Parts: sequence; structure tokens; C-alpha cells
Amino acid sequence: MSFTLRQLNYFVAVAEYGSVSAAAQSLSISQSSVTEAVKDLEADLGVKLFDRHSRGLRITHRGHQFLRHATTILADVSGARRAFDDEGQSAQGKLHLGLTSLVSGYVISDLLAKYRRANPKVEISAIEDSGEYLEHLLIGGEMDVAVMMTSRVTERHALHAETLDVSPYRLWMPLGHRLTIQDSISLSDLKDEPLIILNIDEMEQETVKLLSVLGTQPKVAFRTRSVEAVRSLVATGAGVALLPDLVYRPWSLEGDRIEARDVSGSLPVVQVGLVWRKGSKLSTAAREFVAVAQAHKMISST
Repeated sequence: MSFTLRQLNYFVAVAEYGSVSAAAQSLSISQSSVTEAVKDLEADLGVKLFDRHSRGLRITHRGHQFLRHATTILADVSGARRAFDDEGQSAQGKLHLGLTSLVSGYVISDLLAKYRRANPKVEISAIEDSGEYLEHLLIGGEMDVAVMMTSRVTERHALHAETLDVSPYRLWMPLGHRLTIQDSISLSDLKDEPLIILNIDEMEQETVKLLSVLGTQPKVAFRTRSVEAVRSLVATGAGVALLPDLVYRPWSLEGDRIEARDVSGSLPVVQVGLVWRKGSKLSTAAREFVAVAQAHKMISST
């Protein structure tokens, strides 16, 4: 038996919403259909994609790995279908686009370049702000589409969120750090480590929440809104950092090496994708942007 696109869609929805009931509601189908699809997918792959617990589901490490493949497959299928729609026609008009800081620095440039090549007549205006403010603009009809962390969307009753890529958290360390030689790193290994905190797009809240399981306040050595500053500080031994893989680069601006390692346990993931208002008809320019984004692998491997 081979897995189906329906199973992939249901799996991605469960991974995004964290429960079968929420996924079923978003897909407008029964919970039993979602449960059966996920179980069949696990049986076909021969791996456990979710851990079941009393409050819902928690995606496993293997689940994280497969989620990246699943979102890529679904985006490729969408792109293949789109290739035969309105063939030879390019959009016109205006595109009002919203971006969060993380997206603006590490996701959007390649996507916009591809969109501009396909739609040279579209006038693009973009604003970078917090996810909360972008949601406000989308609901108010002042913005067409936002590219942001879909895992952080709060107004899901009014907004449609589509995750296009997933990035797990990893531990950044300087070359030669004591933890780089360990076969496995756990959160408890970080108890006495000074932390470099990135304070954009709720990164600080996620890190502090993650380390709260240790029962003590994390030792914060430095807070910054600059990813480059985090890289330089980690590379020179000022501390370690827990950050999503999408912003990892192996070198600081000064040319110092940065090591990244997986951490055992249930670490969060950053979900990056598209958000637009429910019930509103997207303009031709906005629909084309959504289509290009769906067909585009937004985060390249380092």
C-alpha cells in the first residue's frame, strides 16, 4: 500500500493543529476519518508519527522529518496543477503583503524574486511587523496575504493559515563546546549554560517556555533582536542558543564556526506559511502569490 495525498493533507493538518479534533474541524470532515488516515499512514511508513497523550497528540522526531517531505510533496502537487491554470497569463494590479521579522530576513527574498519574474506588472507593497499586528491588518482588509509563523496565528476563526515549511529547534554552540562531543544532548544539559536569546517573532517566549521544565530560571546572558549578533556571540563563546533551523548558518560574520545539534525531547517547531482572511475573495495578484508560494520550497537547506 502507498500513502495518498489525502493522508498527507490530514497528517499535515494534525501536525499543525496538534489534535485530531481541531484538524478535523479545519478540514470539515469527521474525526474518525482523520484518525484512520493517520494510522494508515503510520502503518505504510512503518514509523510512529505522533505520541498519543491525554491532551491530544505530540509529533515525534520521525514525524518532524516526514512533515518536511509531506509539505514539499503537497506544494509540488499544487504547483503542478497551477501550471495549467491561466497558462501564459500574468497577474496585474497591486499586492499588499505582510511579513514578520524572521520571514523578512530568511524566507521572502527568493519567493518574491520568483513571483516578480512571473508577474512583472504587479505593484508590490510590503510591511514588516509583529504577527499580531499583521493579523489585525488582514482581518481589517488592509492587507492581502501575510507570510509569517502559522504556528502563532491566534485569530483562526477569521483567518486561513496554510503551513508551507517546518523548521525544528536546534542547539547552537561554539566550536569545541563540551556538549558537541556528546552522543545525545538533553534539556537538562543546558541547565547551567548561559543563553543567548533572540527576541523576535516570539522566539524568547518559546525558549523560556521550553526550558521551564528544568524548574529554574534560564541563565540569560544576552538578549538581542539581531540573528547576526546571536551568531557572533555564540561563535565567540558568550553562550549557547536554541533557535529554529531556518536561521542557522555555520559561520558568523567574523568567520567563526558555529555548531548545531539536535536536542532530545519534545522541542517545538516553527511553522512558516501563508495567512489570509477567511471568506474574502483574493485578488488575482494575491491568488498568484499564494500559488507561487505553494510551489516554492521556501526554506533552502544550509
